[in-house]
Amino acid sequence: MNENDTKQQGLQLELPQDVAQGEYANFAIITHSSSDFIVDFARVMPGVPKAQVKSRVILAPEHAKRLLGALQENIFRYEREFGPIKIPNQQDRTIAPFDASKGEA
Repeated sequence: MNENDTKQQGLQLELPQDVAQGEYANFAIITHSSSDFIVDFARVMPGVPKAQVKSRVILAPEHAKRLLGALQENIFRYEREFGPIKIPNQQDRTIAPFDASKGEA
């Protein structure tokens, strides 16, 4: 669902001040059961052996698929405007900016 869809449906969103700042996450782990998808967003820091989960989002399967579509659409728009997003190791399915196992500082 994009911003235009939200406006067309008349849905109003409240963004509390403590949530508006957001949480920085550079690592995500996705798990699922038959009824839910669970996305844990974490922050991995070089030289720190333990990542801290900053947010957990639990989605019904149909909402997870809608989120996937919305992300695909927004990545397409972003790349059309700013150019391709380059991912150094395309085979790596981990969402992290560096190899967390190395413990770099």
